[in-house]
Amino acid sequence: MNKYIATALYIATLLFTTACSEQQKVKSGGEQQTFTDEVRLSYTPVKNQGKSSLCWAYAMLATIETEHIMRGDSVNLSPAYVARMFMNEQVDACYLNRGKTHITTRGTMPQLIRLIQTYGLMPYDSYNTDANINVTARKMQNMIRVAAAKRNGINYVRKSAKNILDNGINPLPLHVYMYSMEYTPLEFAHSVCMPDEYQAITSFTHMPMNKKVVLEVPDNFNRERFINIPLDHMMDIMESSIRSGHPVCWEGDTSERGFSFEDGIADIREDKRAASQQMRQKDFEALRTTDDHCMAIVGIAHDSNGRKFFICKNSWGTANKYHGFIYMSFDYARMKTVAIMVNSIALS
Repeated sequence: MNKYIATALYIATLLFTTACSEQQKVKSGGEQQTFTDEVRLSYTPVKNQGKSSLCWAYAMLATIETEHIMRGDSVNLSPAYVARMFMNEQVDACYLNRGKTHITTRGTMPQLIRLIQTYGLMPYDSYNTDANINVTARKMQNMIRVAAAKRNGINYVRKSAKNILDNGINPLPLHVYMYSMEYTPLEFAHSVCMPDEYQAITSFTHMPMNKKVVLEVPDNFNRERFINIPLDHMMDIMESSIRSGHPVCWEGDTSERGFSFEDGIADIREDKRAASQQMRQKDFEALRTTDDHCMAIVGIAHDSNGRKFFICKNSWGTANKYHGFIYMSFDYARMKTVAIMVNSIALS
C-alpha cells in the first residue's frame, strides 16, 4: 500500500515544478528556434511505448492523467493493462476466422475510452511491463493459427492466450489498491474517466459538417464516431482547452519532413503555413496526410517571432532535446491534425 502513496507523492512533487504559470525558455541548439512557454499543464513522467503501436493508449491515458492532476488528483495509468485487454478481446474472433485475422495493437483515441469502460483500468504501479508487446501479439497469433488448424476450440485458445499474456506481459492482480482503498479494475476506471467525459473531433469536408461521422482511417477498427467541425473551430477548441487547463489528445501525421523527434520540433514548410480547409482536405485526399501517431498536448509556447506552438508530450522516451516533448507549430496542427479528443468541459 505504501508504495502507491510514495509514488503519488513523487509524481505530485515532480508536477509542482511544471505548473501552469511557469515561464521558461528552451533552445533547439545553435541558431534554431527559442521557445517561451506560455502555458504548461502538469503531467506524469514521460513513458516509452517501445516498438508497440500503442501510441493511442499512451496518449489518451496521458491526457486523462493531466486532466486529473490539474484537478489536484494524481493518477499514473497502465498502458500495459489496456494492451492486454485489447489483445485478449480479439482472441475469439481470430480463432473463428481460422487465424486469418491478425492480433493487432493499433487503434484510435476513442478506442481507449471504449476499452477502459468495458474492461476497467489499473494504475501504472499495479501493472506494467518492459516486454515487447509486438512479440506477445505474434505469439498469440501463431498459437491461434495452429489451434484453428487443429480445431482445438474456443476454451483452449482462451486459456492458451491467458498463459501467453501472463508470461509475455505479467499476471493480472485481482484488485486495484489506491490510497488505502480497494477497487476492481472497472470501479477504478469509472473513478478516473466516465463514458461521456471526452469528445472526439475531426475536420474534413468530404463528410457532413457539424455531424457525428465515422472517421475513415485504417486504425478505426470499431468505426468510432467523431464530430466533424470546421478547421478554425477545431483549432480554437484546441487552444482554448489548453489555456483553460484541460489537455488535448492529438492524432495526426508524423511522417512529414518537418517532424523531428530528435530536435523536438514539428513544423510545416512556409508555403503551407496558415493552411485553409481546402489545402488540408487536398493533402488528406491525396494521402499525404496520414494517421500515424498520437500525443497529449499539455501546453502552448511561442517562438522569437511570436509564432505559436503546442507543447506535446510524446511516448517515445526522453531521449530528445526536450526530454520527450515536441513543440508543434499551430501551422503544422492546422495542416496535419487528423483528429483530437477533448474533455467535454472544454466544449461548454
